[in-house]
Amino acid sequence: MAEAHQAVAFQFTVGPDGIDFQLSHEALRQVYLSGLHSWKKKFIRFKNGILNGVYPGSAPGFMLVLAGYLGRAHYLKVDPSLGLLVKLGRHVPVRYACRTDFTKKIAFGGVMVGTGLWIAIIFSMRTVLKGLLSWHGWMFAPHGKMTWQIRLWLVCILNIFSGMQTPMLYSFQNSLPHLPVPSVKDTMRRYLESVQPLLSDEEHRRMQSLALDFEKNLGPKLQWYLKLKSWWATNYVSDWWEEYIYLRGRGPIMVNSNYYVMDFLYAFPTHLQAARAGNVIHAIMLYRRKLDRAQIKPFFALMNRVPLCSAQWERLFNTCHIPDTVQHISDSRHIVVHHRGRYFKVWMFYDGRLLLPREIEQQMERILADTSEPQPGEETLAALTAGDRVPWACARNAYLRHGKNKKSLDTVEKAAFFVTLDDTEQRYDPANPVESLDHYAKSLLHGKCYDRWFDKSINLIVFKNGTIGLNAEHSWADAPIVGHLWEQVLSMDPVKLGYTADGHCRGEPHPNLPGPQRLQWNIPPECQTMIANSLSVAVALANDVDSHIIPFSDFGKGLIKKCKISPDAFIQLALQLAHYRDKGKFCLTYEASMTRLYREGRTETVRSCTMESCAFVRAMIKEKLCLLTQAAEIHQQMYRLAMTGQGTDRHLFCLYVVSKYLGQDSPFLQEVLSEPWRLSTSQTPLQQGELFDLVNHPEYVTTGGGFGPVADDGYGVAYVIVIQH
Repeated sequence: MAEAHQAVAFQFTVGPDGIDFQLSHEALRQVYLSGLHSWKKKFIRFKNGILNGVYPGSAPGFMLVLAGYLGRAHYLKVDPSLGLLVKLGRHVPVRYACRTDFTKKIAFGGVMVGTGLWIAIIFSMRTVLKGLLSWHGWMFAPHGKMTWQIRLWLVCILNIFSGMQTPMLYSFQNSLPHLPVPSVKDTMRRYLESVQPLLSDEEHRRMQSLALDFEKNLGPKLQWYLKLKSWWATNYVSDWWEEYIYLRGRGPIMVNSNYYVMDFLYAFPTHLQAARAGNVIHAIMLYRRKLDRAQIKPFFALMNRVPLCSAQWERLFNTCHIPDTVQHISDSRHIVVHHRGRYFKVWMFYDGRLLLPREIEQQMERILADTSEPQPGEETLAALTAGDRVPWACARNAYLRHGKNKKSLDTVEKAAFFVTLDDTEQRYDPANPVESLDHYAKSLLHGKCYDRWFDKSINLIVFKNGTIGLNAEHSWADAPIVGHLWEQVLSMDPVKLGYTADGHCRGEPHPNLPGPQRLQWNIPPECQTMIANSLSVAVALANDVDSHIIPFSDFGKGLIKKCKISPDAFIQLALQLAHYRDKGKFCLTYEASMTRLYREGRTETVRSCTMESCAFVRAMIKEKLCLLTQAAEIHQQMYRLAMTGQGTDRHLFCLYVVSKYLGQDSPFLQEVLSEPWRLSTSQTPLQQGELFDLVNHPEYVTTGGGFGPVADDGYGVAYVIVIQH
């Protein structure tokens, strides 16, 4: 076989006539092309690092400053360094320059001082831009009104301090403000307001007493440490949030943490599993290439003028949540494909280029045609990533970090991403819409509990009938990052890449392409027992989850906006009403809000159950709608506070972490952080509507994604508002 001969660069034998070397020129050629690709990527990253480091400065700006400074010095016949060169002349290497004629001295000094002036201008602009971005008065202005302060503020950001060059993905990172620490008094007030509709008068008075005691005694001491951290660290929440919420957890991340996103609802680009995998994998790798080159446009709020933090994109690929840490490598040239309990390593590059869709389809066809059986313990191996984390850590260290198991495990964990060629068929069935989508969602959320590597940053699932979806691990980033990738992939798959009339990817198979490599495992019986135990835990968890996907097409956000109500607030109030009708009571409600207006910001909680929302629900039960607008406005106000760093829960969480470090327990914090979120909600908005012509092609509507509930007796509600009418 061709791939067998190309597996090594050279061979040698020792005989009577000496050593006989046998070089494989094809293998050496591939080594050369691989190294060339690697150095190109390093150069691009180095160049982008410089451009991002000097933004909002630019090369034209540097030349303009330098030319102006040199011209002024030459015209006035003055030393541009103002005597600095004379002082430096006592030291090399500028001594020679100081002894040359005046023209050369002007040139040398002008370049030196002009560069310093340019750097000073950059830092001044960056400091002013950070100050401007720290103002969030625009978020609290009445909807549809643009005050003169906001107009002036936008002019300063857009026309003065945003640079002369086109910004790249990470250009604004150094200009974003740090997340502020709210005062303890404000957090206590907002917390007490949020729990008032959930407590009786007596319970609320008791909680007020606890909060007042905390505010006067332990709170200021904990707050001092948080203030110190906010001055020193880039973000006072994000590292602790990742460590203690995601990495220190000992329960399964399947269902409890991982989430999923779905395919088109009505469009079915091809029925061929390998072909769909070929196009989608190629599209994902193209996105990764743009990400490596920082060619993805930065993200903005308020008419595309206020930049958002892009830090979470850094770990989208080549990332794995191994027990207690997130492992990320700078580059990976392969993916791992799982099919019928076997694992295959598939190289994504050949001849120094990315594989084309038809070539990837060719690799998938080879895997689907492979009739070999799983090795002992291999079929259910991934169940370790679905069960409790402590047994997984023990099994990983004891049995999978040695011999050929280590090589195979490294291949999986260091892959660009993980692919499952699922042997089931999932699809929206108009004749049976609810049940078909329920099965589809549960398959994406947990599958068979052993056919997804839940630790990988993203798992691409390709079903037997060509339907696709993603399962994403949560510790490294939040859902909008995966959502942006998925929108790009779905927009590219059926239109830009396309398929032939018989459903195959466009193009031709490669005649000499080396095939996938089967990973080898040697799993002892003791490890197989641990795998079986993890699988039983995961299956019990999966069976305990009910999932329902409900497409709603009666009206969309266009009609809601005509009522001058926020679509998100409208949905949240509808959820409050539905929960009250279902349970006969209100509950603590979690809605995720982003804090990416700040550097390394992730999320904050919007406590959607308020006194106003409860008043609306009670009135609605009596068929009255007059309180809807008031409740929606209060919800939007809480959302704005969360986005601008004035939320409640992240501050309380960090105060709790500091109290644990200091060994000082707070009855107030213990009670607050033990309250269950029985209604956990999140919107997955369509971020790039321009990619989909839903007016002419409504079949490209997607149902978004979903996640598991965070309380055993609670609900996890994900929603996407797509249509306008």
